[in-house]
Amino acid sequence: MRIFEDRDYPIIISCAKELSRWTEIEVRDMGYSPIEVTENTVVVRGSMRDMMRLNLYLRTAHRVLVPLYRRSCRNIRELYEMAYSIDWENLIEVDGYFSVSSVVHNKTIRDTRLPSLYTKDAIADRMRDRFHRRPDSGSLNEGAAVFVYWEKDEALIYLDTSGEPLSKRGYRKIPGSAPMQETLAAACIMAMHWDGQKPFVFPMCGSGTPAIEAAMIAMNKAPGSLKSHFAFQSLKGYNRMISGERAPRVAPRQMSGATPEQIWKEMVLEAHDNERHDLLPDIIASDISPEAVENAHSNAIAAGVAQYIRFHACDFADTPIPKEKGCIFFNPEYGIRLGTYEELAPVYERIGSFMNTKCAGWTGGLITGNPDLARLVNLYYRTRVPFYNGPIDCRLFIYQGCEAKGEKKP
Repeated sequence: MRIFEDRDYPIIISCAKELSRWTEIEVRDMGYSPIEVTENTVVVRGSMRDMMRLNLYLRTAHRVLVPLYRRSCRNIRELYEMAYSIDWENLIEVDGYFSVSSVVHNKTIRDTRLPSLYTKDAIADRMRDRFHRRPDSGSLNEGAAVFVYWEKDEALIYLDTSGEPLSKRGYRKIPGSAPMQETLAAACIMAMHWDGQKPFVFPMCGSGTPAIEAAMIAMNKAPGSLKSHFAFQSLKGYNRMISGERAPRVAPRQMSGATPEQIWKEMVLEAHDNERHDLLPDIIASDISPEAVENAHSNAIAAGVAQYIRFHACDFADTPIPKEKGCIFFNPEYGIRLGTYEELAPVYERIGSFMNTKCAGWTGGLITGNPDLARLVNLYYRTRVPFYNGPIDCRLFIYQGCEAKGEKKP
């Protein structure tokens, strides 16, 4: 297989648990028709250009994978043989660098590092047998990437075109305590149906991730444009002509006469050209900790969106609320990793009172892994959306109009 051939192949988009429904929406909005959607994957068909485009624009996905081999696999030796049989010489530069990551649920494997190590060995041995030398390998996200998924007696080996997960945009230089992952923040904003046209307010902002993601959505900024490296850029053939003669700058829809590298650079330029920089809505982030506000501001600078977010160091109840109605989003402590129920109960009560009195008519959102604390908000919610914040089973409560219970109109 040669990944940069001008042909279609299956593309598997992996997601964190409970995010595939939002990735499916993104994929359909981009013009693709998924051929399969599972709990944590969305599958489409596409070419090399589609694989690049998905890496550039997806906000809620984790990796963009191309399947290489799938078969029954009972033990680590069979995994080695499976990996050795793949034509890596057509995919990885012999003088390059690659890494292998894996997810394994097989009863014969007690050390979860072994599948990655054996796959590395198989790739290195095959390359050495053919070229008498081999590429370097390790855990750095700076070269080609391979992903192994082994569930019971079936293994799948993928070419990972993303490398470092798409959730790591590269802007969160100072994460703070218990930060929200970028992909989860983007999915929460999607679930609240915020369109990037009306105000977005994020009190208790911590490291600022949802406010930054909101600003990127309002700007139409491609999240992949922040990353300096994708694994597909280290694959064999990336700098070589697909067909025809070398072309200077090519339009993204053209393939003939261009290298994949040229196509990618033009795609990124087009993404920058499509960004909005004028008439953006109010985006406000606040935190009672001046240090947290400073860190969030630093992260926003790294993301290139600081000029579009107003930061305030204050108690959440003193967060300035624009006159135009929009969305307000809370990600308070859950009493699991941080805080206790007794400490947090009055906080949740105050959040509900604040939204009801200061944000009437707004769309409110609050994500928590503690249903007992959620009840203390005391607002009518339109829906509860399931999410996972890391291993924590959470719900995003969406309050349409921020009406307090007992005040709901018949």
